[in-house]
Amino acid sequence: MMGILADAALEAGGEVTGVIPAFLHVKEVAHNGLSELITVETMHERKALIELMCDGAIALPGGYGTLDELFEMLTWGQLGLHDKPVGILNTNGYFDQILLAIERMVEEGFLKDLNRDMLLVSENIEKLVALMQNYQPPKVRKWIMNGDPEKDIPFTGDSL
Repeated sequence: MMGILADAALEAGGEVTGVIPAFLHVKEVAHNGLSELITVETMHERKALIELMCDGAIALPGGYGTLDELFEMLTWGQLGLHDKPVGILNTNGYFDQILLAIERMVEEGFLKDLNRDMLLVSENIEKLVALMQNYQPPKVRKWIMNGDPEKDIPFTGDSL
């Protein structure tokens, strides 16, 4: 699907930058017609570079890699490592079961409402883009003490 999207963007006159780990480049999975293709050593480097280069992230239907990248972007946002919008284009309800699992995380106390609401969801790309353009990152406190409000220390990405 990434190749189809890249081709469509290029055909429409857009620029497409790809970031690929070396082991996939060697296996000839790389799209050689991109505006720019950056090769990195690891998947971790790939995700970190993509996060630095992007203004936000949208997950389209996909597999493990899609979920990995989606949840990593959400986790980094939750931890204050970035303040970029993260969305799901929920085409034909593809992500409905994932969204139910996320609701279960909230119900069971593993995820705060505020963090769940960081994930922007729509079945319509125009609505999703509008949500992303109007995104305001939550003001979330993380604790690095014992959870005692008197001793809580705000956690920011700069603390890393």
